[in-house]
Amino acid sequence: MTPWGLWQPGPRESSLIMAPRLASSLKTLGVDLLQKQNSHLHHTEEYHENTSLIVRRGQVFHLKLTFDRELKDNDKVVVQLSVGEKPMESNETLLSMDLRSGQDSQCWCANISNTSGKECLVAVTSPADAAVGKYFLSVKTGLHIYNPENKVVYVLFNPWCEADTVFMSNDTERLEYILSDTGYIYVGSVQNIVGRPWNFGQFEEDVLDSCMYLLDKSKLKQKVRKDPVIVSRAMSALVNSNDESGVLFGNWSGTYTGGTSPMAWTGSAPILQKYYKTKKPICFGQCWVFSGVLTTVMRCLGIPARSVTNFASAHDTEENLKVDIYMNEKGEKLDDMTSDSVWNFHVWNDVWMKRPDLPQGFDGWQALDATPQEISQGVYQCGPCPLKAIRSGEVYLLYDSKFVFAEVNADRVFWQVKNVNGKQKPVKLREETKAIGKSISTKAVGKNTREDITAQYKFPEGSPEERKAVEKACSYLNSSNLAVCERTTPLPPLQAGIQLDVESEKVLWLGNPINLNIVVQNSSAGAWTINLVASCQLQSYTGKVEANLGSIKQTVQTKGKPVIQLPLNIAADAYMKTVTSVEDELLIKVNIIAEIQETNEKLTDELTLTFQYPPLKVEMPETAKINEDFTCSFIFKNTLSIPLEKCKLHVEGLGIFKMETIDQGDIMPGRIIKSQIICAPNKTGEKKIVAKLTSNQVKGISEEKMITITA
Repeated sequence: MTPWGLWQPGPRESSLIMAPRLASSLKTLGVDLLQKQNSHLHHTEEYHENTSLIVRRGQVFHLKLTFDRELKDNDKVVVQLSVGEKPMESNETLLSMDLRSGQDSQCWCANISNTSGKECLVAVTSPADAAVGKYFLSVKTGLHIYNPENKVVYVLFNPWCEADTVFMSNDTERLEYILSDTGYIYVGSVQNIVGRPWNFGQFEEDVLDSCMYLLDKSKLKQKVRKDPVIVSRAMSALVNSNDESGVLFGNWSGTYTGGTSPMAWTGSAPILQKYYKTKKPICFGQCWVFSGVLTTVMRCLGIPARSVTNFASAHDTEENLKVDIYMNEKGEKLDDMTSDSVWNFHVWNDVWMKRPDLPQGFDGWQALDATPQEISQGVYQCGPCPLKAIRSGEVYLLYDSKFVFAEVNADRVFWQVKNVNGKQKPVKLREETKAIGKSISTKAVGKNTREDITAQYKFPEGSPEERKAVEKACSYLNSSNLAVCERTTPLPPLQAGIQLDVESEKVLWLGNPINLNIVVQNSSAGAWTINLVASCQLQSYTGKVEANLGSIKQTVQTKGKPVIQLPLNIAADAYMKTVTSVEDELLIKVNIIAEIQETNEKLTDELTLTFQYPPLKVEMPETAKINEDFTCSFIFKNTLSIPLEKCKLHVEGLGIFKMETIDQGDIMPGRIIKSQIICAPNKTGEKKIVAKLTSNQVKGISEEKMITITA
C-alpha cells in the first residue's frame, strides 16, 4: 500500500477527493465593524465617516465575524488589511493576521475573544508605531476571501497611547489639541491683538478622506507613515500648492479675482472639502489660513496641534539673524532695498511629539509651518523644529531651526538712505535686539482666551540665557559659512536724554481723518538741535508698503521745551482709495527718525495703528434640540461715515450648516441689515456659529456665538 504522504491523485481522483473538502470549507458571510463601541473607545465618534471604522494605533478594536457554520479548531481564518492597488507583505502594504497566531505587541495581531454559534468576536491589536492610513479589510478562510461592503478601516495616531510617540498625558490638553474643532487664530499687532474665530472642522464630511488623499499624494512609503515627524513635515509641504499641487494657493498681491479672499474664510473644512472634490489647489490663502488648515489636518490624523501667532515676526532671507529696514530721507520705508521683512504677525503651528531622531531633550512641542516662505530640501516646507532647540539656540537640529530661530530672535537694523553727491548711501541709524518675536500667542487650553507662550520659544529679552542662546546660534551660523552673524552690542545710554513718542486718538474709525502728534521729550538739562522726520504709510500685515500718506520734516530746538509736539494729520481721502482698491486688511505705520546735531546720535521709533469697525451681532437661542429647526439672525449697523460696498456675509456652523455666503449689497451709513438662517442641527453638544462680514472697505468683521444642542 502506498503511504498517504507519498500518494498523488490523478486528475479525476483529485476532483473526487477534493469535493467533500470544498463543500465543508468555512466561508465568511458578514463582518460587523462594531463602529459604535470601537469609536467610543478610540475617541473617534465625532468623525463624519460613520459607515467606516476609524481607530487609533496601539489600541485593541473588535470585529464580529459571521460564518456559514460554527468555527472548528482546525479552521484557518486570516483577517487582512491592505493599502494601495498592489498590496504586498514585503513592504507592509498587506497585513495578514491569523486568528490563532497569538499576541505580539510589536506587530499587528488578531485573536478570537469569543464565539457564539456561527458568530465570532475578534480582537485586533495594532502596534503603537503602526503606519497611519486608509486600509481595506478582508477575511480569508481557506481559498475563500470575503470583502465586506463597508471595508474601510482608518488608522490614526494615538495621543491616548503611552507607547505612541504623539502620546499626550493630560486629558484636558488632548481635548483641546485633538478633539476641539473650533478655536481662535490671533492677528493684529503687538499693540492690538485680536482673536479671530476659526472652525477647524477636522470631523466634517470628506475632511478625513482629504487627509488620506494628501498622505497618498506625499508618496511616503508605508514604513515611514509610522513617523509623525516625517508625516507632519510632508503635510507642511502639501497644505501649500507650491509643490505637487497641494491644498492652498498663497496670494499676497491684494487682488483675489478668481478665488476667495483669504480674509473671507471662516474655517478649514470648506477648503479641504473643495480640494478633495476637485483635486486642484484652492484660491487663496495667507499665513493664518495655511495654519488653520494644517491644524485641521494634524488633529484629523491624530497629532496634537495648535495654531501659533508670532507678532513682529522676522523673515531673515540672508540667515545672519538680522533684518534690515531701509527708509528714505522722509522716513518712509523702502521695499526694494532688501528681501528681508518684518511681518506684523505670522501664524504657524506647533505639533506635539517625541523626537527619537534627535539627541535626548527635544521632545514636546515642535514648530511646523505650511506658509511657503523658503525652500527646505528642495520643497516649500518648514519643520518640525523643537521649541526647546529654538529657545536654546541649537540651530543645527532638524528641521529648519535656523529659519524659525530668526523669526523670533533676529535683530532689527534701521538704515536711512541719503543722497550723497548724487549717489544713494545707506546710513546705519540703530540696531534693536528686543523688537522681534513678541507676544507669541495661542488659544488657552479649555478657555476662550489667549495664552502667551513666548517663554516656550525664548528666554526673557536681554537675559543672560537669551544672549547665550543668540551667541550659540551665531557661532553655528558662522562655522557653517552660511552668513556673517555678529552679536549686537547693547547701545550705550544717549548723551542727549531725548525720547520719541507718537500720540493718536484712542479709536481710529475707518473713514475718519488720522490725527497724530509726534512727541519729543527732553529729560536732560542740555539744549539740543534735532533734525526730525516722520512718515505715515499704509502697509499690509507682511510690511509691504501700499501707500505713502504723509510726512513732516523739521528741525526743532529743545532749549526751554521739555516737551515738543508736532502734528501729523492725514485726511480720510488720502487713504480710502487705497483701502478700497487693495483687498487686504491694511494698517497704519508711523516711523520717526531723529538726529541730534550736537552728539550725532540717532533715534528711531515706530507705531502701528489698526482701524476699528462696528460690531457684527449674532442672535439665536442658547439651546436647541437635534434635528429641530431654529433661527439664527445676523445683525449689522453701519455706524461709519462711509458706505460699505459689495458687502458679503460668510457664515458657518459645524454640525449645523455648511459655510454659506450671503450677498448684502451696499450698506450706507446708518443703515441696519438683518439676515436669517434656518438651522437644523445634526450633532449634539456645544456648537459654535461663526460669521464674518466683508466689503470693499472693511475686509473682515468676525463674530461668533455658542449654542448647546441636546438630544
